[in-house]
Amino acid sequence: MTSLQLVQLYVDRISAYNHSLRAILELNPDAETIARQLDEERQAKGSRGPLHGIPLLIKDNMDTGDRMHTSAGALALAESCAAADSFVVGRLRMAGAVLLGKTNMTEWANFMSNTMWAGYSSRGGQTKNPFGPGEIFVGGSSSGSASAVSANLAAAAIGTETSGSIISPASYNGVVGLKPTVGLVSRSGIIPISWTQDSAGPITRTVMDAAILLSVISGTDERDPVTATDRAQGELDYTAFLHAAALKGKRIGVPRRYCERLDEARIAILDSAIEALRMAGAEVVDPVELPGELVNWDGKILRYEFKKGVNDYLAQTAKGLPVHSLDELIAFNEAHSVEALKYGQSTLVWANETSGQLTEPEYWESLQDDRILAGERGIDWTLEHYRLDALVSLGDEGGNDSAAIAGYPAITVPGGWADTGIIDPDGGYSTRGPHGITFIGTAFSDGTLLGIAYAYEQTTRHRKPPEMYG
Repeated sequence: MTSLQLVQLYVDRISAYNHSLRAILELNPDAETIARQLDEERQAKGSRGPLHGIPLLIKDNMDTGDRMHTSAGALALAESCAAADSFVVGRLRMAGAVLLGKTNMTEWANFMSNTMWAGYSSRGGQTKNPFGPGEIFVGGSSSGSASAVSANLAAAAIGTETSGSIISPASYNGVVGLKPTVGLVSRSGIIPISWTQDSAGPITRTVMDAAILLSVISGTDERDPVTATDRAQGELDYTAFLHAAALKGKRIGVPRRYCERLDEARIAILDSAIEALRMAGAEVVDPVELPGELVNWDGKILRYEFKKGVNDYLAQTAKGLPVHSLDELIAFNEAHSVEALKYGQSTLVWANETSGQLTEPEYWESLQDDRILAGERGIDWTLEHYRLDALVSLGDEGGNDSAAIAGYPAITVPGGWADTGIIDPDGGYSTRGPHGITFIGTAFSDGTLLGIAYAYEQTTRHRKPPEMYG
């Protein structure tokens, strides 16, 4: 099969199914031309690598220097076309990937309103879960990326995460999601929330595909100084960590206190995963204590960093756009309230009350205290105290907030199906359906986590396609 044929097949699937899922905002008008050129290049020069000619989807908050738009799901940026590729998109193009289209997302990566449903944007409407459109929770904010990959509307997708935005939708849509260590993948050219927590990562149907994508998109970028933290990690072939026996001798901890808010069906999935880990040769320590498990993280870091980051991003967008600052964005939404403010913009207003200069003592105090409590005195303390290689939990429970604040990696893998579920009071959706098993580690343990996840995946093989999209 040629890349052109593959693109055409995916376009046909998108035409057939996306109207009910609203997972994809727009297709790349140049995708077929790019695929044809890559086919010719393969014939003349050979393949660039495993991504040569492979159609991928990109979350709508990532710049693509082409005819597609970058809007974060917002009507105010619906006509915004980036002048250049984000670092991640540039790496994918160099590897020969075909950028098939942009995926829907929770508007402003769910930093717009405290009542907004996961997966909703004023530009794209409500993204739905292919296992139960309109019924089963879709997760956010990389909802479109996860839904599209689950329904096989592309080979894979890229999402972004500040706190749970890859892990959550990947878990609920029955696919693999990897949130890399902050500093492993550049954030330049991505509409930001938090420079201390944001990360881009793969959403795929297999752990192998996630490792392939991470190997391509990781690396040092002078436009994002945090990527210089550990240069060697950005030069790895992460597929080398994938071994079926990778769980043998590993010690995995279960922060069991988080199970107190789970129903019986979801606890059963986690307990089944723990048994599978033991059968695969891991030593499971159950329970373990995570010092930050009772902390109510208040989001103050995100509040202060959002205004600074968004103002910097909007200031460099094209002059003809209606907004170039958070002030102008809020005013635009108010002027177009019927179309733009279905769920209001309380979070945008809350963030706009800060100086936007990161000069507030409260910000610096929260930054220092939260990161130490989440990382050094949180996840790192637990890993060292119990001599663990990783923590295991269900979906976006069990320490994911701590991992996000510390900037540590997490990966979720399909873990099973819940026949019963609770109704989410905020979104009105059931938690019946697929759920992922998530592994969390310390900074730059991404390779180790990929190996653990791969061994678990090969042992259990829980991934099943949604029936009507298989």
